[in-house]
Amino acid sequence: MPQRRARGYQPGWTPRTSRRELLAAVQRVLDRYTEQLPLTIRQVWYLLISDGILVKEERTYKGLVDVLGMARRSGRIPWEALRDDTAINAEPDFYDGPADFRAAVHRAAAGYRLDRQAGQPVRLEIWSETAGMVNQLRAVAGPRGVPVYSGSGFNGLPAKRAAALRAAADGTRPVRVFVVSDWDQSGVHLFSALAEDVTAFAAVDAPGSRITFERLAVTEQQITEHRLPTAPPKASDRRSFTGTSTTQAEALPPDVLAALARDAITSAQDPDILEALLEREEHERRALLAGLGIDPATDS
Repeated sequence: MPQRRARGYQPGWTPRTSRRELLAAVQRVLDRYTEQLPLTIRQVWYLLISDGILVKEERTYKGLVDVLGMARRSGRIPWEALRDDTAINAEPDFYDGPADFRAAVHRAAAGYRLDRQAGQPVRLEIWSETAGMVNQLRAVAGPRGVPVYSGSGFNGLPAKRAAALRAAADGTRPVRVFVVSDWDQSGVHLFSALAEDVTAFAAVDAPGSRITFERLAVTEQQITEHRLPTAPPKASDRRSFTGTSTTQAEALPPDVLAALARDAITSAQDPDILEALLEREEHERRALLAGLGIDPATDS
């Protein structure tokens, strides 16, 4: 009979020496990138390859998936440190009672935010081919009001039309889209398909709009500069590709990706406009809290 797979928590799991050493290396990676947690397992895999712990073979990735599964079941690795993005949730909103509702109103007022791209000369978006990297990018883009979307591969037709409709709703302001995708045949063609399809939809839904697309990552320069693990292009993929090697976006260290996104956003935005908007936002937040009978000075 085949060996039965583990189910539920496994507090008694005792990994052999090689797995303990691998988990120690994983923990060093998690400690190094605490500001970018949670990481995807593939990001961890690439970082272990860069550290010389694993070789870039699919078998080592599959082995890492198995080890990290048991490590989380046993409590050796925190569940919150890794991101899977395989579940889709649709949970109803509800309150425990009037007090809970008032607390929710309080939280909403305390978190009052304006559109932080309002008044900027260009509206920015970030698109990520990999859904698991969206939250890492959002941690950088969110404070400046820049939305992050998942590209959903080649099948995100409604998402591409939605991008054109956003451009239409924004009027004549130019839109600049930063794209994070793999450097391979699929990632390159995803970038071009995204740009061409959104532009074609916008020609009808937002005539006169200006939408530009810029590859934020991964580029050949970044592969060389950061010595990213590579693989030859797939011989079975006949689509045109000028690169001599390929790599996935998750091979880019999380802190490097964060810096690239931060620099791209700050270079495109006017800091004086943002500062004035943040001052207005704070003033209006305080007025809202005061209207609820809450002293803004004591609100946390």
